[in-house]
Amino acid sequence: MGFQGFDKNFNITDKVAIVTGGASGIGKAISELYLEKGAKVALFDLKDNVNDVAKKLNSENAIGVTCDVTNNESMDRAIEKVKTHFGKIDILVNCAGIALLDDAENISDDYWQRTIDLNLTGSFKMCQKVGKVMIAQGNGGNIINLASQAALIALDNHVAYAASKAGILGITKVLAYEWAQFDIKVNAISPTVILTELGKKAWAGEKGEKAKKEIPLGRFGYPEEVAAIALFLASDATNLMTGENIVIDGGNTIK
Repeated sequence: MGFQGFDKNFNITDKVAIVTGGASGIGKAISELYLEKGAKVALFDLKDNVNDVAKKLNSENAIGVTCDVTNNESMDRAIEKVKTHFGKIDILVNCAGIALLDDAENISDDYWQRTIDLNLTGSFKMCQKVGKVMIAQGNGGNIINLASQAALIALDNHVAYAASKAGILGITKVLAYEWAQFDIKVNAISPTVILTELGKKAWAGEKGEKAKKEIPLGRFGYPEEVAAIALFLASDATNLMTGENIVIDGGNTIK
């Protein structure tokens, strides 16, 4: 069969997406853009207000589901709710994450384990569970994992975070390889500092100004800019792209 082209407006009309960490920050921005482009979106989050956030974004095509991605039963219930409500799952975006920072010689077992459990194991378990649904459906799919520039370069006090995000890149490649036979594309996004509410607080003042000077484009990113990449990866435009990592860092990792 020859090349049939694709929708150059990057519509994902009637696709069903799960976005973990969907109630705030990058996850919320992705959810909002997906809805604008015609998708139906399930926002997964631990926050109590996740359903309110979903209703405000789109009362018809969005649902909020309380979900703990470190708990198997919670994930299973949440995924089943999406299948019951929307009938299928086409897209998974793993956005839920945590940054517990300390220097390598002093980081606690608690900080290390919580980071790995949420950022790495939680993302993999969501991939595994939703991947099984996609395989059973037989219609392919797109999985998008949020990694970080910390997976590629050394950042002070980021040892646990860097380990978790480097692991995300490994998972992304292996799943892309194993699931290509099912037409399930698995890709990653690695942002620099993104100016979410948490990002603004964490990188305020002199620390942030110093960090921006290390970035060739001279600034941090915005959630909407990461959402645009997540839309690209969810669209038919990337049907031949899998196992890749798109870095959105103002050139920080090219030095």
